[in-house]
Amino acid sequence: MTTFVQQLSGRRLLAYAEGVRAVYADAFGSPPWGEGPEQADAYLRRLRDDMDRPGFTAALALDGNAVLGWATAWTTPSPFPTGRCHPQISAALGKHRTADWLCGAREVDELAVATPARGTGLGARLLHAVTADRADGRCWLLTSVAARAAAAFYDREGWTQATHPAPGGAGHAAFLGPRHPARTAAPRPL
Repeated sequence: MTTFVQQLSGRRLLAYAEGVRAVYADAFGSPPWGEGPEQADAYLRRLRDDMDRPGFTAALALDGNAVLGWATAWTTPSPFPTGRCHPQISAALGKHRTADWLCGAREVDELAVATPARGTGLGARLLHAVTADRADGRCWLLTSVAARAAAAFYDREGWTQATHPAPGGAGHAAFLGPRHPARTAAPRPL
């Protein structure tokens, strides 16, 4: 397998829409995500809107014309978003840390790798492709705390978990990138 990872615009990423959809369905179809074909279709619709976000960037991994993975990111706006899982992250960090650490930073929105390409370093290459050009290192992402494999991957890649789940382990966690200036100030779990 000869895999090429390239940073590209959202419009070019959409040229591979069927492959992106297939990888989405593969990556997020099993636990803990359990998303079906409807969510894969919805992601493609959301991607069309996401491309217009300030600072949008994407990376695509190809083996020939076959999509093996992709990642998307953008600049987190200020004020901090109130949709999706963002309120939970803001509540966990507090108003000032959220504004200082996350607003204006590069937010990795999605990262997906097809099952046959997992364990090859492709996820790390895609993550690097959408974050490496951020000169100040201010990059972050959120993921479900139930996604233990994803959390372990981010930890191996030098990302620091900045929020921690409530007792019972439900919810989402924010991770600060390996060069984020606040990562050493992130609260540690008890």
